[in-house]
Amino acid sequence: MLLFAVAFVIVLLGILLIVLSALRGGVKAEGGAVVIVGPLPIVFGTSERVTKALLIAAIILTALSILLFLVVSYPWLSR
Repeated sequence: MLLFAVAFVIVLLGILLIVLSALRGGVKAEGGAVVIVGPLPIVFGTSERVTKALLIAAIILTALSILLFLVVSYPWLSR
C-alpha cells in the first residue's frame, strides 16, 4: 500500500510540473514512442532529436534484455 501511495504522489507531482510549465508559456511539445516486436525496436517521433534519443534508448534496452535473457538461460554465464 505504501508503494502505491508513493507512486501516486510521484504521478501527481509530474502532472503538477507539466501544468506549471504550460502556464509559463512558450511550450513546445515533442513526443515519440518505441514499439518492440520480437528483438527489433521500431522507433518514431515528432522530431529528429526525439527519434535519435529514443533509438539510442531502445538499442540499449534491447541489448540489456538480450544479456539478461542469456544470463538467466545459461547458468554458467552468471558464475
